[in-house]
Amino acid sequence: MWLHTRCDLTFDFAVPTPLILMLRPRSEAHQWVARETYELSPGVHAFEFTDTYGNRCQRLTAPPGAFAIATTADVRVADTAGTAPGSPFVDIEALPDDVLIHLLPSRFCESDRFGRMAAEIAAGCALGYDQVAAITAWIRAGVRYEPGTSDVPITAIDVNQRRAGVCRDLSHLGIALCRGLSIPARLGVGYLHGLVPMDMHAWFEAYVGGRWHVFDATQAGPVAGYVAVGYGRDAADVAIFNQFGPPANTTTQEVAVSRID
Repeated sequence: MWLHTRCDLTFDFAVPTPLILMLRPRSEAHQWVARETYELSPGVHAFEFTDTYGNRCQRLTAPPGAFAIATTADVRVADTAGTAPGSPFVDIEALPDDVLIHLLPSRFCESDRFGRMAAEIAAGCALGYDQVAAITAWIRAGVRYEPGTSDVPITAIDVNQRRAGVCRDLSHLGIALCRGLSIPARLGVGYLHGLVPMDMHAWFEAYVGGRWHVFDATQAGPVAGYVAVGYGRDAADVAIFNQFGPPANTTTQEVAVSRID
């Protein structure tokens, strides 16, 4: 399917403020970006670089006063949700070098604390995809998805204690549980067609059967329509914007995703 994405950000800065942005969707095997627009108002010099995880990032310094960023993209993604029951666990020695980092504990995913719990949740499942599916089902059934309730990331331990959180928080718990079983897992951030309420979205992906697979405990089941903007170990790696210095007086964010027939 073809999707049209839009993200508009507005700020009001008191002083010149350096920004690092992550707003351009990735163009790769599973999604193709055919057209993009990226507007800054007022216009300033911006520079693009690729971070450690292959994400397309932009850096600039916003002037004092009102500052707006408007982005759109037309992206082709898969028409159906990809599932792979029975896809096998990949032995650690066979993992690609760039996947190994996603086995380790990270700032918001304390996977070294979740090994026993993960083993109990996935007991009796075939190693690999089926274990991750069991973890996702467990989170979906036992952790409340409460969109819009928090702007501050919390750790997997906190989510497990609260049994509630936003999409990013549920994904952190899923990642920690997967890594507790020595299954590489990463956080994905971007857009999801049909998301209610509409906003930027987060999900997690697990590496089984030689490739990354999407899992999302916020949805009733597997769905299509994800557009990835960034991947990382957890939310610390994939903020759509980071600002440095005094916070903006006001910040608004508007997101829209529509299907192109």
